[in-house]
Amino acid sequence: MTELKYIRHKILSLKNHPELNEKWVQNIINEDPSILGLGELIPRDKERPQPHAGRLDLLLQDADQTKRYEVEIQLGHTDESHIIRTIEYWDIERKRFPQYDHCAVMIAEGITSRFLNVISLFNGYIPIIALQMSAVQMDDKISLVFTKVLDELSLGLSYEDEALTEIADRPYWEDKATKTTVRLVDELLDIIHTFEPRLELKYNKFYIGLAKNGQPNNFVIFRPKKKFVRFEIRLPQEEEIENKIQESGLDYMSYNIRNSRFIIKLNKTDLAKHRDILIDLMKASYEKTNE
Repeated sequence: MTELKYIRHKILSLKNHPELNEKWVQNIINEDPSILGLGELIPRDKERPQPHAGRLDLLLQDADQTKRYEVEIQLGHTDESHIIRTIEYWDIERKRFPQYDHCAVMIAEGITSRFLNVISLFNGYIPIIALQMSAVQMDDKISLVFTKVLDELSLGLSYEDEALTEIADRPYWEDKATKTTVRLVDELLDIIHTFEPRLELKYNKFYIGLAKNGQPNNFVIFRPKKKFVRFEIRLPQEEEIENKIQESGLDYMSYNIRNSRFIIKLNKTDLAKHRDILIDLMKASYEKTNE
């Protein structure tokens, strides 16, 4: 067994370093976002211009393509302007791209208890993560270490607890999407009725779900858009199922690991062209969810 040797390290101040700067930190994170410890993330943009504002340091996206992270970096200690920028850029991005979940990420070499308390007040209303960054030198090598001092407090919806959702109705969705895409949901319900005729649509503010005898049964949910329906079906992420979807020709968008759902984009022609596989998928999901 190889004997491990102790190496003395030195903590550097990046703010006062003559060569290393914020752009260097951006590049390091952009090349390997996993160092943040926030899961499997994909770089989307760097120094992203914001309308009537500055530039967002980094935009990262999770591997299942459903959530984005707006990252703002500050060398030295965080301050009021750093907090304001982080929240402002998060707010701009979530309004520009509402199809994604968004989370603000602020990174600084120092986050004092005073500012940590301030940030904590927002958490739950604004999804925000605070990371304290340390630059560590060992001999002629430098590493970055990120410590999560504030985690995101999710107040997200549970598809099984309708009490947490805001109730909507059909006109709400016809206005938010179109009458055509809402009728597409009706046709999907007709397909579901071939194996469970007691299910009915239940309109909520963020999605259209299903209910049986008044009780939520959301093995599949629908999010009508202007030109298509985002179809989210709960099934385990198994290679056989994923291959079946991809080989069918359906427009497979991603897999949401958190909610165990395949996300598929459906239009009018898909229901006739892929009716058999849609029946198979929904029936399998229904049986697994209700077993």
